[in-house]
Formats: sequence, C-alpha cells, structure tokens
Amino acid sequence: MMWQAHIVPMLLTVALWWGSTAVIARLIVGDPQRYPFLLRLFATIGAAGFAMILALREVNTTASAVAALLAALAVWSWIEVTFLTGKITGLTAGDKSYASTSTDGFARHAVSALAAILWHELLIVATVVIVAIGSYGSSNDLALLVLLLLWLMRSSAKLNLFLGVRNLGEGFFPPHLQHLLGFMRQRRMNPLMPVSLLLAGAIGWHFGNVALTASSTHEAAAATIIATLAVLALFEHLLMILPVPAETLWRWSLANRRSSP
Repeated sequence: MMWQAHIVPMLLTVALWWGSTAVIARLIVGDPQRYPFLLRLFATIGAAGFAMILALREVNTTASAVAALLAALAVWSWIEVTFLTGKITGLTAGDKSYASTSTDGFARHAVSALAAILWHELLIVATVVIVAIGSYGSSNDLALLVLLLLWLMRSSAKLNLFLGVRNLGEGFFPPHLQHLLGFMRQRRMNPLMPVSLLLAGAIGWHFGNVALTASSTHEAAAATIIATLAVLALFEHLLMILPVPAETLWRWSLANRRSSP
C-alpha cells in the first residue's frame, strides 16, 4: 500500500480537526447579533454535507474517503454551532424543574445536567439516525463511522467533565452557556477517565491495524482517518487532566472572547 493512502489522510484529518474547531470557536466569540446568520450558514453547510454523504455512497477511492470526512465534519459543525450559539441546548437556566447544584444528590445533579443539554443530545441522536438511514447498504459508510466516533468521544468528554477533570475548558464557553460550568467539577482525575483513554486508544489501535492490512486504497484511507480521529480524541481527553490549558492550542481563535455581561 502506497504511503499516500496513510500519510495524506492522516495529515488532512489533523488539519481539519484543528481548523474546524478553531474556526467555529472564532465565529462564536463574535457579536451575538451574527448568530442567526451563522445558524443559516452552518445549516446550509450541514445540508451540503449530508448531500455529499448520499453522493458518496458507492464511491470507493482515497479522495472519496477524504470527502466523506469533510461531509461528516460539515454535519457535525452544524450540530456544534446550534449548541454554542445557545439555539438548541436544553431546559433554560431559569427553569426550576431542573436547577440543582453540586451539593445536591448525585442522581439529581446528573438528571439536571442531562436536562440542561437534553434537546441538543436528542438532535445529535436524530442526526446520526438520519445519516445511518441514508448510509444503509452503502459501500462507503465512512461518514457515518466518523459521526459515531465523534458522538462517542464527545459523550465521553461530557461525562468526564461532569465527574471532574483538571481543565474544564472554560474559554470555549460563551457567556450564555456559562451556567453549564455549574454541572462540572474540577479535580485531578475521575474513575471514568482511564476507561475513556483506553477506549480511544483501543479504537485507534484497531483501525490502525486495519489501515496497515487494507486491501484497497479506500479502505486504507478510511481506516487511517478513523484511527487518527481516535488518537485525537485520546489527546483531547489527556488535555483535560494534564497541567496545560486546553485553550492553548486554539488561543488565536479565542483572542476576541467577549466578557460575560
């Protein structure tokens, strides 16, 4: 298998992971009056991504693997923007039916934390189901695998933030989402983190082996992309517990962060 089937998809995956996070963070810290425009823009991008997923159903080349990654990230970017703009989150901060503090019982606090992001979690489920239906029976299901991995690792990150980590990533939360920090705990480690790191590492190891033994360039590129994303997810989890602010990697994109009113 030629090295391009591994190196190029790996480098592109890293660049797209870092770049998409930075661009979204940069846009969100701007004027909130631009949020309606951002929502329309990313809804269009997400729809284009879904159309691309359908168009790539039976295309199996190295280029189609990279295109499937782009399509999945386009859909995921729309999901992220709906949350970060505060358009789709959960029950509002002023709703007493879910309000609680970390001093309340664990079960009540956990239910409250879920309620605070409930509508967005349901949006993710619905989106993944729609993509799964659109990908059913296709030979190129990489976009679905990317979305499933992003969902799994993002869910793991949320659970770890709830249970407690060193770095909460406060810099990524715009003022209208600052109340969510009340559902997070700052501590050096929690029991779930080693499991999350092992899971991400295991996924990366498995797909890395698949990439090295692949029988086609498409399979090699697709497996490389998933393996790279898993390693990046492992890295993101490590940033939660290492004595290094996670925001350092995206400092330029957070430079114009607005202060809370």
